[in-house]
Amino acid sequence: MPIVQVYVWKGFSNEAKKRVIAGMTRVFVDIGVPAEAVEVVIHEVPKEDWGVGGEPASEKLKHAHVP
Repeated sequence: MPIVQVYVWKGFSNEAKKRVIAGMTRVFVDIGVPAEAVEVVIHEVPKEDWGVGGEPASEKLKHAHVP
């Protein structure tokens, strides 16, 4: 069974998580894997623990509109 691990910033909405789970499952179903065999794990990481371009995302993306 495939296990898909998805890392997102803390605060990702429940609706967005549902869409990610459905979408990732659909990718595997499209290649012949039964939906029941697909597991998706979503890890929420605080922006200050996520580096982008050598800086914490909390600092680098301070002025960008990113959820």
